[in-house]
Amino acid sequence: MSKNASLSKTLPVLFGFFIMGFVDVVGISTSYVQKDFGLSDSIANLLPMMVFLWFAVFSVPTGLLMNKIGRKNTVLLSMLITFVAMLVPLLTYNYGLVLVAFALLGIGNTILQVSLNPLVSNVVSREQLTSRLTLGQFIKAISSFLGPIIAGFAAATFHQKGQDRYSPNFS
Repeated sequence: MSKNASLSKTLPVLFGFFIMGFVDVVGISTSYVQKDFGLSDSIANLLPMMVFLWFAVFSVPTGLLMNKIGRKNTVLLSMLITFVAMLVPLLTYNYGLVLVAFALLGIGNTILQVSLNPLVSNVVSREQLTSRLTLGQFIKAISSFLGPIIAGFAAATFHQKGQDRYSPNFS
């Protein structure tokens, strides 16, 4: 396999690690949700736990699903769920749908974490597997670093005081 062919197969899979890092927006999102909906500290602190609870619920069923529909399709499904999770609060911002978005983000991330590493083993040689997985974790770290910055920028850009909904504020 040529180097370009290997790279063209590896880059989309490595992008999955970038998507995986999006779950870290939960931290900064929780403080905005707490402020916007007047949540107590106790309730607000349960939100990130709710996101990570899905790993316990969906990790084994994801392995079964992966065996049924394949590694690639399972990764694509996880990315679709994560995309919907990120889109929901932009379309309608209320407490119920924020909970749905957090749940979908946890579910999508769980499915991605379970299915992405096996997919990497499909697209790289055995000799390159460790280095590609390490590169993937580096990319995830970059995403984890950038996610809260992007979320903070979006909140500052789209939130207007005195409104329950986000709308563009470019002034």
